[in-house]
Amino acid sequence: MRGSDYAELKAFVTIVAHGNFARAAAELGISASTLSQTIRALEARLGLRLLNRTTRSVSLTDAGERLHARFRPAMIEMEAAVRNVVDARDTPAGTLRVHLPSVAAATFLEPTLGRFHAAYPDIVLDVTIDDSVTDIVEAGYDVGARLGEFLEADMIAVQLGGEQRQLAVASPEYIARYGRPNVPGDLLQHHCINWRQPGGKGLYKWEFLKDNTWFSVAVNGPLIVSHREMALAAAVQGVGIAFWAEDLVRPLIEDGKLLPLLEEWCGTFPGWFLCYPSQRYTPPSLRAFVDFLRRDRGLQRPLEEIAMDRRMTTRQAPVGDRRYNRRRCRSTDDCLINKSQALRTIKGSL
Repeated sequence: MRGSDYAELKAFVTIVAHGNFARAAAELGISASTLSQTIRALEARLGLRLLNRTTRSVSLTDAGERLHARFRPAMIEMEAAVRNVVDARDTPAGTLRVHLPSVAAATFLEPTLGRFHAAYPDIVLDVTIDDSVTDIVEAGYDVGARLGEFLEADMIAVQLGGEQRQLAVASPEYIARYGRPNVPGDLLQHHCINWRQPGGKGLYKWEFLKDNTWFSVAVNGPLIVSHREMALAAAVQGVGIAFWAEDLVRPLIEDGKLLPLLEEWCGTFPGWFLCYPSQRYTPPSLRAFVDFLRRDRGLQRPLEEIAMDRRMTTRQAPVGDRRYNRRRCRSTDDCLINKSQALRTIKGSL
């Protein structure tokens, strides 16, 4: 295969991954017009149309689907072989693509950036902060962070911390004017600040726990946001009641800017995990990143020392009319999970 042949095929796979010429061109570092010419040259050489193109969308033809199904795995394997050789050096180096929801980024990565760079100056962190649902393998990321109940199939997951919970909060001024909700159902008579996950259509239903049973409440109010930082700012200003991670609202509670509500109804759920694809060879840069964040959280045992065969416990809890499994390690401090099956849940992400 000539170098130009591989470049054309890689361009084709990148377009399919993004579903868009402009985004694919940006990743490849070329112009959209150059990328379009590359694909036309590939189609002319093969004598087949691979992509159906309109002004708004790109889709695969039958021939394109067959080519993509065969070539993409081969391309991934070839690039992995090259990375394997490059990463075989003693010093971790190279670019590590990281996908983090905003809460995980603020909690685990932002406070450590200086120390990580000092420890590993040859690693370039390419960090995407994004609260939308993303398949990190399909999107080409090396590592991401997920709540325990959102771990994807066939991923290695390394626990970063303990359980999490969300709290309902409102400003003292709001409480003085409208009073406190005593049970979650009272929220229907209050002004609540709704959250829509980026890229989603529906609104997140606030979830509560009573007698080991999860249930949800569809709230209403004067504001809908896709970033909960704005929801907290609005709550501080008295716009309404917000619902967010306890770790992030606690400082505002301690400062007297917000008051906690319905605490006895706010249950805990599995916390944050670093996750990455199960693979035969873990690149030194990825190993260094995972081990560094675990040590920073006081989890001293490095990745290579954690047993792969931790026995899991399974607990089922009803949520509305649906059921889901929660899998937990017996030891929460050094839990490593090889996720051979997807955990299914309807719990909203933070």
